[in-house]
Amino acid sequence: MSLIDIVDLTFGYEDSFVNVFENVCLQLDTNWKLGMIAKNGKGKTTFCKLLMNELSYRGKINAKVKFEYFPYIVNDSQKNSQEIILEYLGDIPQWMIEKELNKLQLKSGVLSQSFETLSHGEKTKILLLILFLKDNNFLLIDEPTNHLDMETRKIIADYLNGKKGFILISHDRAFLDSCIDHVLSINNASIEIQKGNYSSWQTNKERNDEYEKDKYQKIKKEVKRLQQTAKQKANWSDQIEATKIGNGPCDRGYIGHKAAKMMKRSKAIERRMEAQIQEKKALLKNVDFQEKLKLSMLPYHKTELISLQHVDIIYKNKMIVHDISFDLHEHERLAIKGINGSGKTTLIKLLLKDPLVSFNGMLKIGSNIKISYVSQDVDHLTGNLNKFIQVNGLAENLFKAILRKLNFSATSFEQALETLSEGQKKKIMLAASLALPAHLFIWDEPLNYLDVISRIQIEELIMSFMPTMIFVEHDKTFCEKIATKYLEL
Repeated sequence: MSLIDIVDLTFGYEDSFVNVFENVCLQLDTNWKLGMIAKNGKGKTTFCKLLMNELSYRGKINAKVKFEYFPYIVNDSQKNSQEIILEYLGDIPQWMIEKELNKLQLKSGVLSQSFETLSHGEKTKILLLILFLKDNNFLLIDEPTNHLDMETRKIIADYLNGKKGFILISHDRAFLDSCIDHVLSINNASIEIQKGNYSSWQTNKERNDEYEKDKYQKIKKEVKRLQQTAKQKANWSDQIEATKIGNGPCDRGYIGHKAAKMMKRSKAIERRMEAQIQEKKALLKNVDFQEKLKLSMLPYHKTELISLQHVDIIYKNKMIVHDISFDLHEHERLAIKGINGSGKTTLIKLLLKDPLVSFNGMLKIGSNIKISYVSQDVDHLTGNLNKFIQVNGLAENLFKAILRKLNFSATSFEQALETLSEGQKKKIMLAASLALPAHLFIWDEPLNYLDVISRIQIEELIMSFMPTMIFVEHDKTFCEKIATKYLEL
């Protein structure tokens, strides 16, 4: 066991007026299985880069361990997967590579494919294979589960359960629960470490939020009472002072003293009130207020929207899915399950009438159905936000209001879309979907890269409005809360 000491760590990007970290002091045990939790844009990846000494900072980071960051960088994605694996692992026996391929449910044919032609999930699995076979130091694992099916997430969790000494960045609550024993949370105004898993951290956070909100309300009432009292005392002082004029002979010195005394009491109350206001302002900094989202769901004239009976799905002249049947009625939410490559996205493309997808069997889609779609891929987002609004026919005020509720930072509104983080891009696509009225919402891995707070917001939105949905999502907690029926491929 050794310790990682972080003393007065301060860091900010040159083009920002606000520091990402300010005088942070932490002590981390290298035996901990540490899960890092924070909103998008709060500095999770930046924290890892600081540990790796890739960024200049003020303060000290003292560590006797060497750090290793995942995902690995692929400099030449035109190389095949075998070449990339050997670049990182050197002369490693082929049987060891084949063994990990089998664990990760990858066919050996991917080794001869160029890396750039692989799917998102396949790319992640190849990089995980390198991680599993490498002699690891202290691991910094940054969002390893994006685009991965539930089975592969379990494989990663089992691997991490056999390890000590890592920081894991993930927004998958069930995944975190299965493989961490401490939580490092980057809050709005502090950084904290707690022993336990995600669920215990969330329970403690909810309790603390309720305590701070309750204290906030009490101080708010006290400030209001003090404001009324101060105003009353000031009025009384003015009234007493006024009796010196126009009332004939009187002890003006006594009256002035009494008025001054009353004014002094008024000022003392004002000072108390200001102190209470400052205390009130200091509260709630770490409380996450989840603003309620809305969606525009159009009613459909029939209860059944979609029906498939004994359908085979063909993509580019290759059968991808064989003999599936299901129907979808209003307010049902169908979760499509299956390992990577089983045809989940191909099924969605069929429903969206992609010209490259054909089928055999019976398929009925209700006439004039308006579909709101979120794709799993965000790489196509380029240009600026105003152009995106125009191209997609969005109501600007509504769309931007939804983004703000999803904690989309003010500075991000002006950035080129290609420079945004993956989480910010995903929020843009979700906001666009929510801003367009629809009968049916089809979402393909909508939670990839989204922070936990945003995931909970989306869950609450769906449970509040009960839209008709078809979705692919590997977040177990989300599926258990949202799905009313399942289709397993």
